[in-house]
Amino acid sequence: QVQLVESGGGLAQAGGSLRLSCAASGLTSRHYYMGWFRQAPGKEREFVAGISWSGGGTYYAGSMKGRFTISRDSAKNTVYLQMTSLKPEDTAVYYCAAAYRISTATSVGDFESWGQGTQVTVSS
Repeated sequence: QVQLVESGGGLAQAGGSLRLSCAASGLTSRHYYMGWFRQAPGKEREFVAGISWSGGGTYYAGSMKGRFTISRDSAKNTVYLQMTSLKPEDTAVYYCAAAYRISTATSVGDFESWGQGTQVTVSS
């Protein structure tokens, strides 16, 4: 059973940076696609970025491209989301997710495993 634990959330000022981490356990192979999603109050959960665990290929939601960077450290079984130039509208709970597939996934329903989420709050 895949377990995901996020960390690194907190309070940041507009224009600042934060790095989120997602520690993964229970991965049975490298055939996973890892994603970061976020959910703001009253809004649906939305895709932020994804990375292929095996090949390292990345994909970003349009509004996050250029500001956020997803990466993984296979030795540590950890996925990161580096967020820069933060805006108040980035305030949300950020979730790490895993999909047992090697192709790009961006929909909530594509992912079988989810972390508990970490709060990111950006003040203006």
